[in-house]
Amino acid sequence: MDLERLEERLDHLGEPKFRARDAWRWAARGCGGYEEMTSLPKELRADLAAEVPFSTLSIERESTSRDGTVKTLFRTSDGHAVEAVLMRYRDGRRSICVSSQSGCPLTCTFCATGHMQFGRNLTSSEILDQVLHFRRIEPVDHCVFMGMGEPMMNLDAVLDAARRLPDVGITHRRTTVSTVGWMPGLRRFVDEVAEPIRLALSLHAPEDALRSVLMPVNDRYPLDDVLAASREYVERRRRRVFVEYVMLRGVNDRLEQARALADLLDPKVFKVNLIPYNPTGMYEGSSPKAIAAFKNVLDRARLPATVRLTRGRDIKAACGQLAATAAK
Repeated sequence: MDLERLEERLDHLGEPKFRARDAWRWAARGCGGYEEMTSLPKELRADLAAEVPFSTLSIERESTSRDGTVKTLFRTSDGHAVEAVLMRYRDGRRSICVSSQSGCPLTCTFCATGHMQFGRNLTSSEILDQVLHFRRIEPVDHCVFMGMGEPMMNLDAVLDAARRLPDVGITHRRTTVSTVGWMPGLRRFVDEVAEPIRLALSLHAPEDALRSVLMPVNDRYPLDDVLAASREYVERRRRRVFVEYVMLRGVNDRLEQARALADLLDPKVFKVNLIPYNPTGMYEGSSPKAIAAFKNVLDRARLPATVRLTRGRDIKAACGQLAATAAK
């Protein structure tokens, strides 16, 4: 739902301000269209249906994994491809991975999105419509900004969307914004965001030389700067930063690299999430044995670490695989 366009239309019609809030509340509860918003006058519902599209996104394709994960390929009104994922867990959690850009300009070498042509930033309504699509399927309770794009490059829209998520059923404490270390946005996130939204840092290497190979953004914003900002986040919010570390066979999964990672990260500040890699062409994923050995080093150093449960690999919905191939 294009909330700005909705407000403009209601203002044009001379409707009171609460009408927009009322329409949003219906949408946030999983309403399927204006005709279901029975607290709005019937004539107004008909006008909105004719003048304000119920979603800023159209669905081009949807795939469901054997594990229940759902990946949806959307199109914006101007034709840009966007993918988002609904992940279902046995403990009842329903988590949505949303995109903040169509494509990504930062070209991390292990990420399929980085090989796409960058389109543009998404609006806050386009981000929310990814969430609302899945909310219409079932209730949801977690959201991660880990889909296409670098959220800190589109921070205003990301925060506008995140601040509305509690209305959908996703609290700020269950909302996580990930970054590769884009310092202008990260600095603002640390300094300006009052809500307890969680921060995740996409790290993937314990030293600058390798990280610059994997993530060219590191040449511009090296590890020391990014980690310093992350530590400041923890000092202000009293919540650990999640560190995402994708496991690449023979690249960043050696035991000495695990020890270097343990030396680099303060256990009081960071929690590591080891991610089994889903190959996108350039690298191979680490073996389960190598991942377990890597984690054992972190465990011995008392650095909190978990191995991410891979979801949706068979439909290319897992970490690093979002690429909207239909757009190519």
